Amino acid sequence: MALALGVLISGRGSNLMAILDAIQEGKLYAIVKVVVSNKAKVAGLELAKKRGIQTVFLDPKPFAQEDNPREAYDLGVGKILQENGVECVALAGYMRIVTPALIRMFPWKMLNIHPSLLPAFPGLDSQRQALEWGAKVSGCSVHFVTEGVDEGPIISQKSVAINEEDTVETLSARILDQEHELYPQALQLMAQGRLQVEGRIVRILP
Repeated sequence: MALALGVLISGRGSNLMAILDAIQEGKLYAIVKVVVSNKAKVAGLELAKKRGIQTVFLDPKPFAQEDNPREAYDLGVGKILQENGVECVALAGYMRIVTPALIRMFPWKMLNIHPSLLPAFPGLDSQRQALEWGAKVSGCSVHFVTEGVDEGPIISQKSVAINEEDTVETLSARILDQEHELYPQALQLMAQGRLQVEGRIVRILP
């Protein structure tokens, strides 16, 4: 059976598009059951709707009254994912730190793509960090989501050379091109049941 995916987004949805294209082209054996966004009227939601995919904007504001707003919000997200039969969650430009409440609902079934060669330059503005450090190589990493930000075991990576004339924008664009190839490939490994976690190491089974 195809892997039942839920995708979390916050913006334009370019990695979501890459995932959907890979499914359509037969490179990724999965079906996107639902796309959830923490922001309204973003391009990614419109893109999903045009593909006939269930979309949900879950507004964080009503959860502000809760004792633990972030955890309450994530439980709401988790409920939506479970109600739609999601097995695996892909964070695709999702600009919220995921709490343990959601991670525990999908243990070792939640992936993220990050625009650096982790463990270098975690967190925000990774491309700017790489340039400011004078790094000669950057890239992107797909990793399992764990309770530490961008600390989960790494599934796969692609490198991107940094040119002396690079700006944040030019480097980001080249890394994004590689993200669009790498993320569907990593998800296909998940769909095939070929990922085995041993401590910090992810083994790719034959």
